[in-house]
Amino acid sequence: MTKEAIAGQTGIQQSLQVCAICGNYSAFSSEQLQCPTCGNDIYLRKHKSLQKTWALLITAIVFIFPANLYPITYLLKNNILYPDTIFSGIITLIEGEMLGIAIIVFIASILVPIFKIVALIFIVIAVQRRWQLSARKQLIIFSFVDWIGRWSILDLFVISIMVAVFDKGNLLSVYPGIAATSFTIVVITTLFAAYSFDTRLIWDARQRKTPIHHQQHSQDCNHND
Repeated sequence: MTKEAIAGQTGIQQSLQVCAICGNYSAFSSEQLQCPTCGNDIYLRKHKSLQKTWALLITAIVFIFPANLYPITYLLKNNILYPDTIFSGIITLIEGEMLGIAIIVFIASILVPIFKIVALIFIVIAVQRRWQLSARKQLIIFSFVDWIGRWSILDLFVISIMVAVFDKGNLLSVYPGIAATSFTIVVITTLFAAYSFDTRLIWDARQRKTPIHHQQHSQDCNHND
């Protein structure tokens, strides 16, 4: 590494690229496709970051409706099947005077997934439309979405525990419903959407000279050469 990075400027402005694996940076070159330090692939920006993020977010939006409208669990009791959606499960918890658990389920199962999708859409649109918003605040929102996304799998863990604990043959059993699959897809797609998004695009959006898609297209061409 012969060139020192300057604080307050993006890597593109300084013709520098950072390795996503080891974190070291090096001078950008169309012929330099591997990190000189660790040897892994290196690139200015994640390839087709916005396209991948949008595709995953749209998938999450499609599946969030069946996740909330269809039964997420079936309770078999005395040979009678009782379907429960996420919302009806929350109502049941409230009626059973378990308000604390109901609030946790509501936040984890309904509020958090919707918040993640809305927040990521807002950030992606802000990048594409080059809204001159605070990059630091956008990064804080993204970091929160990325952090809280790791806990979204908690509901699926609870369902799997319920299925294992309440399986008493024909007397009392719990089965996952179609919404469990949809909810799993929502959780996974939002996780990967956050992973696909390149946060450096937030700072690129504040530069008006070079369109975002031109920067990504140029990088993709260099990568494919």
